[in-house]
Amino acid sequence: MRAGSPEFEGMVVRLRRHADELPDRDAVLFFRGAAQDHAPERLDYAGLDRAARSTAAWLQSRCRPGDRVLLLHPQGLDLVKSFVACLYAGLAPVVVPVPGGHAHQAERTARIAVDCAASVVLTDSVSLPDVQAWLDLPVTPALEYAVTDEGDLALAENWTDPGVGPDDVAFLQYTSGSTSDPRGVIVSHANIAHNIGELTEALGWDADMRFCGWVPMFHDMGLILTVLSPLYLGTTTVLMTATSFLKRPSMWLQLIDRYDVQISCAPNFAYDLCVRRLTDEQIAGLDLSRWVCAANGAEPVDAATMERFARRFAPAGFRYESFAPAYGLAETTLLVSGTPTGRAPVLRQVDPAALEKHRMVPVGEEEDSVTLAGSGQVAGMDVRIVDPGSLDELTDGYIGEVWVRGPSITQGYWQRPEATERLFRATTTDDDGGFLRTGDLGALLDGELFITGRIKEMLIIRGRNLYPHDIEREVGALDPAFEGRTGSAFSIPGPAGQGEEIVVVQEIRAGQTDPGRLSGLAAHVKDTMGRSLGVKAPHVVLVRPGQVRRTTSGKIQRSLMRELYLSDQLTPLYATERQA
Repeated sequence: MRAGSPEFEGMVVRLRRHADELPDRDAVLFFRGAAQDHAPERLDYAGLDRAARSTAAWLQSRCRPGDRVLLLHPQGLDLVKSFVACLYAGLAPVVVPVPGGHAHQAERTARIAVDCAASVVLTDSVSLPDVQAWLDLPVTPALEYAVTDEGDLALAENWTDPGVGPDDVAFLQYTSGSTSDPRGVIVSHANIAHNIGELTEALGWDADMRFCGWVPMFHDMGLILTVLSPLYLGTTTVLMTATSFLKRPSMWLQLIDRYDVQISCAPNFAYDLCVRRLTDEQIAGLDLSRWVCAANGAEPVDAATMERFARRFAPAGFRYESFAPAYGLAETTLLVSGTPTGRAPVLRQVDPAALEKHRMVPVGEEEDSVTLAGSGQVAGMDVRIVDPGSLDELTDGYIGEVWVRGPSITQGYWQRPEATERLFRATTTDDDGGFLRTGDLGALLDGELFITGRIKEMLIIRGRNLYPHDIEREVGALDPAFEGRTGSAFSIPGPAGQGEEIVVVQEIRAGQTDPGRLSGLAAHVKDTMGRSLGVKAPHVVLVRPGQVRRTTSGKIQRSLMRELYLSDQLTPLYATERQA
């Protein structure tokens, strides 16, 4: 299909049709701060189309087709309008978080501006002075700044349809891994249309369902699942900020109830946070019976978390069958596999010893086992499990690297041809090529995809393969001082000839700073982990809340934590002695 081909129906065509056919329907409702008891900011489809055409006309007068536009808005309606405006203008938006008080955030934003060679920055009038200060660096290209909350809607009549085609770049999605090397994933208009089509078909969504979410738009889950999917379908999405969710997780569930929401997604940790933070009184005031798709992804899905959430919120009408574990990544636009609406999550009890040898061997309920939650069925793509060393394709039940091929696979990394060739053009030993190497470990079993971890984060201790999230969960349950706090497990080189050793960095609750108490907690971790793992006890570092780094979707940044530990950049409350 050529550019402007009438056979291609992308986001721009869909949104223009919604503006004609559903002009007064709410596209986005946005709650700022903790104002869930007040009226939301509203944006209907006609208003979105008009605002997008206005900003797009201004952009078209200054940019060439395909130019990158940096979007530095706080979460809200202006960000949605600016993103859609870039699509209308035939430009590639790059959504980045507005840096807070941390220097590394501003540095990352500047690196992205340089990497994507942005020509324009869109922001709001309140953020403009700070945004200019963050980007005023010798390495940053010359940028033109514009505030969209003071736009002239009369410009909408000057807009011309750029006739974007399926292979044109829609946006760049910068990955949220290590802060030192942000990489821009090139997402085409065809990628968006295909992936949203697979989402709606695989998970059973339609235009009569409402969405709700708080995951930021600079993350692929927030952008695709809670913004672009409902806009593509022509339904309504209810948005709030991540900060509001973290301060008041009850607000998320209250909005789901109040606005008759059927679809809402979040990382696994969000469900755990709701279990711990909501009171019985708050739960008694909720009706979650209409929430039919509680998508759970962006980190390994924990079966125990889903069971606790379903049990805790059963009095509010929540059903366990509403959970929809899923797996995806920015390099596949988003979704790779998902659980159909109304089908309960698939759980498998497997032999822990076999799991260490990269095999999923189901066992009976009475036997020693580890419970794994499936991430659903593959959605319209070709998924293979491949030995990452030999590149041999593995059969069902064997754990290897997840390789993916299909129309949702993005075009590669911006200005990184070598990485694109290596990771997006992989070929098995049978000479079957064109696969994306995800870097994730998983297995297929009875048609279900199970994700077990990341290759680069696997701990190999005395010949045994250990998963860091298993260690982190076990440590987190050892003492009330760790409850609700984040931990990170990784390995470092041990003394000469002794292989790798485990390090556990664990946050502790406020008020637990007595030296004797800290020493006792560390000893408890070392003793318990030594006995449960059957390997040399780990190094233990106890830190204040917020010190264990996470990505925007809640994934623990274990590689970064390892770097910080080895370079003595952590500020521990207590740490066991490190050996040279």
